[in-house]
Amino acid sequence: MTELAISIRLDMPFAETVDATREALSEQGFGILTEIDMQSTLKAKIDADIERYVILGACNPRLAKSAIDTDRQVGLLLPCNVIVRADGGSTIVEAMNPQVMVGLSDAPGLADVADEATALLHAAIMALSGESSST
Repeated sequence: MTELAISIRLDMPFAETVDATREALSEQGFGILTEIDMQSTLKAKIDADIERYVILGACNPRLAKSAIDTDRQVGLLLPCNVIVRADGGSTIVEAMNPQVMVGLSDAPGLADVADEATALLHAAIMALSGESSST
C-alpha cells in the first residue's frame, strides 16, 4: 500500500518551519496557491481548539498541467497539500504523496508525473533537515 504522506519531524519553531517549508517548496518549483490556518478557522467556526496547523496548497504548474492532460479528474487531487503542524516541542511537515494519484487512476503516463512530483516534494521536505535528496 502506498504511504499517504512524505513526512519529517523538526526541532524548529512553528512559524520558522512554515517559512522554511515555503522556501523549500519554491526551490523545487512549487508555488503556494492557498493557505488555510486550521487552528484559527476551527476556533472561529466551531470554537474548537487544536494545535497550530497550517495547510499549504502547493502547485508546480508544469506538473499540474501534465497530470490533468493525462487524466482530467486528477484536478480533484490538486494542488499538492502540505501541512505544517505543531506536535509538542517539535513541528511536523507532511506532503501528500503524489503516488496516491497513481492508485486512483490507471491513465497512461500518470505514473511518470507522480514519480517526478514525488521526487520534488521529497527533496523539498528533506531540505528542511539539511539533508539532500537522492530520489
